[in-house]
Amino acid sequence: MSTVLGPALLFCPGDRADRFEKAAERADAVVLDLEDAVAPEAKDTARAAVAASALDPDRTIVRVCDARSGRLAADLAAVRRSPYRTVMLAKTESPADVDAVDGDLDVVALCETAAGVVHAAAIADHPRVVALMWGAEDLVASLGGTSSRTPGGAYRAVAAHARSAVLLAAGAARKAAIDAVRIDIDDIEGCRTEAEDAAASGFAAKAAIHPAHAAAIRSAFAPPPDDVAWARAVLAAAQGRGAFRLDGRMVDEPVLRHARGILARARSGATSAAP
Repeated sequence: MSTVLGPALLFCPGDRADRFEKAAERADAVVLDLEDAVAPEAKDTARAAVAASALDPDRTIVRVCDARSGRLAADLAAVRRSPYRTVMLAKTESPADVDAVDGDLDVVALCETAAGVVHAAAIADHPRVVALMWGAEDLVASLGGTSSRTPGGAYRAVAAHARSAVLLAAGAARKAAIDAVRIDIDDIEGCRTEAEDAAASGFAAKAAIHPAHAAAIRSAFAPPPDDVAWARAVLAAAQGRGAFRLDGRMVDEPVLRHARGILARARSGATSAAP
């Protein structure tokens, strides 16, 4: 899988094989989780379930444990027995961590520690990294903190900085960036608002831990009809012109790139997603 499908990536515990098909139906891609969603005593069960599953390989990612966990080799052996060839490497902290993954697997590098965020640019430059994702809760825990968000629900400054740093690192390397999950399951509107910001900021996708969040993400990434109409009008008016004025707004190449991005999201099928 050379690119990360989006906009909604839904995590599913690797030891819940009964949920695999349902998760794949509810999102654009499913992340079968062998790491934090699985208790230590259930790891072998999860690996066996992932190896025996038969989801669409182009829409399936397997999250594996980090390079320092002592569990990565067993996780990768399970991936080898499966049809899947894209892994999400938990707690990636350096390009050397990516080197620990089998050579023909694509890697989504999860930058969720202080070291991972600081080294995000070098990680993104690794030739087998196809995308970066960031994680707020592990990041704050790695700093000795207790919460990634303020009482009002907004990210604390350090988490917001990490989000931007990972997005910029991915963009500089021309790799996809995936926004972190929202752990408040009942806050569907909060997830939708966050996904709208992710789409507008340049993230290719946002991860989810609940099917209702996946639906909200797909809706948020779908360009509104008015935006699609504007993008088409701007690109049509730009034919053979440099900078120009349209409806009181100056239009130049950056604005045209915004318009092309809107139409690309529309062509991806996001506009047909139900909220």
